Amino acid sequence: MYSVSLPVTGCLSPHATRIPHRLDLLGPSARPSTPFRSLRATHLPVRRTGRRSCPVVAAVTSDAATAPPRTGSSGPSLDTDVIVIGSGIGGLSCAAMLAKYGEKVLVLESHDIPGGAAHSWVQKGYHFESGPSLYSDMASTGRAANPLAHILSAIDEPLELIEYNTWNILVPEGEYLTEVGNDQFCSVLRQIRGPDGEEAVRQWLHLQEIMRPLAKAATMLPPTAFRFDPGAAITVFARYLPQILTGGADGLKLLGSFKKILDDDGTITDPFIRNYLDLLCFLLSGLPSDGTIAAEVAFMFNTWFKPGAQLEFPKGGSQSMVNALVRGVKKNGGKVRMKSHVERILIEGGRAVGVLLKDGQVIRASKAVVSNASMWDTIRLLPQEHVPPSYRKQVDTTPINRSFMHLHLGFDATGLPPDLELHHIVVNQWEPAVDSEQNVVLISIPSVKDPGLAPAGKHTLHAYLPATEPFSVWEGLERGSPEYEALKEERSQVMWRAVERIIPDIRERCEITMVGTPLTHRHFLRRAYGTYGPGIKAGQGTFPGPKTDIPGLLCCGDSTFPGIGLPAVAASGAVAANTLVSPLKHWQMLDYIKT
Repeated sequence: MYSVSLPVTGCLSPHATRIPHRLDLLGPSARPSTPFRSLRATHLPVRRTGRRSCPVVAAVTSDAATAPPRTGSSGPSLDTDVIVIGSGIGGLSCAAMLAKYGEKVLVLESHDIPGGAAHSWVQKGYHFESGPSLYSDMASTGRAANPLAHILSAIDEPLELIEYNTWNILVPEGEYLTEVGNDQFCSVLRQIRGPDGEEAVRQWLHLQEIMRPLAKAATMLPPTAFRFDPGAAITVFARYLPQILTGGADGLKLLGSFKKILDDDGTITDPFIRNYLDLLCFLLSGLPSDGTIAAEVAFMFNTWFKPGAQLEFPKGGSQSMVNALVRGVKKNGGKVRMKSHVERILIEGGRAVGVLLKDGQVIRASKAVVSNASMWDTIRLLPQEHVPPSYRKQVDTTPINRSFMHLHLGFDATGLPPDLELHHIVVNQWEPAVDSEQNVVLISIPSVKDPGLAPAGKHTLHAYLPATEPFSVWEGLERGSPEYEALKEERSQVMWRAVERIIPDIRERCEITMVGTPLTHRHFLRRAYGTYGPGIKAGQGTFPGPKTDIPGLLCCGDSTFPGIGLPAVAASGAVAANTLVSPLKHWQMLDYIKT
């Protein structure tokens, strides 16, 4: 999904020539020398840059170190304070914060590339993005900043950001280039709505007035302030009491769906605006406005429709964010091990005490095991006799989102316009719903902003169907079989047609073509049903916190609070880490990032 930074998705194509297997990434053995209490409360600057090329060799390669020999279950076990299962953005955020807090942390990842659904890979000089591609508020500071920006600030890992402010939208009413910020969209409404344009503009401006106090309320508490233990009384309520008292009434409105906000007002009736808002909600959460919590939309309005709003692309792509988090883990004494598949979470005396790896090694954790896997995959790692009925019921009754189709292309850019846009959103039809099967196609061409992501004179492109591809269509097929290949060809055509609206001769230009499916998601990301995550609708349920019904077992990622999307999963990792340390350390961290 797109993100604000918008939701993370992605996979490695089954036909990609993968980066050679990485060795385990090991951090230094020394404990952190700069815990939060010894640091001055100065905010970390973020480097900005213009459009210029850069090498795209992932830091994963240069950071790799030879792993120690592994031992079987009969040999000595490795001990640590906290084990994090999975190196997605949530897991790495959790581990980086724990390492900064002074905890001994070990990340275990099955894949040979860190990043989970945000990982990337290189083939023949083309850098392929598997997940997020539209980011914003990564350079902001204070309570309203992107949670990932808070984490990178806390671990002193700046990103180099390329700023821009436009994206291209193709809808049934036509094609238009829009900007973040409020004023330009009024011109779009006049263009799209014709005789009804002025009334549409009036409604849009009224919507801004409705959202202004809600946007303020949505940013009164930074997600990194949360923890799920009594210490929240200190880090949330005591620290931010003035904001809670002044924004509390509006804050209560944020707990329902965004559609309820619109319906209660009753004046936002223009069909294009309502459809467009459904689209924005879908891009944020994977659900239309009736299922998207109002807080998420209010935060987006605060980010995108403020004066001087900018989008940001991290130089080097999504892997630069992943590498920054890995460095944050390592330099503070933590470790990240690749190709370390967790077979089982160990339970002793009703408590999670460690893990058993596929190769037989036992690793024990003195404080906690944190799973960055989805709830459906986490429960499969547990000895079934130790799964509490309440936890099983929670997992069994949580609705599950659909999966994805992906199209990754490396192509010749000769003769293409130099102002080709990075982002294109194609909506084939508004009815019956924006989240209908094979309807919305998201297209990103990151090399137009960061030329180093492709060979000279070439571009790399990622198109995908966001959380609208049913797993049931693919269930029972074997990857690589003739039936599977035929279905890939059939189901990928909607993405090809969408790309052809941007680059009509794209098929003739291609040098590399890769298609990913829900089975690709399941295989490479080890996600049950290849799912995007829980499909919890606003007002019909809430995302659980990091704690589970098994002592010592916590979770982070898109199955936990605050939910789906890159900012949310980063926040979930911080929340899990906060919950495992003292309120004093947590408070000092909030001082350090100046929230």
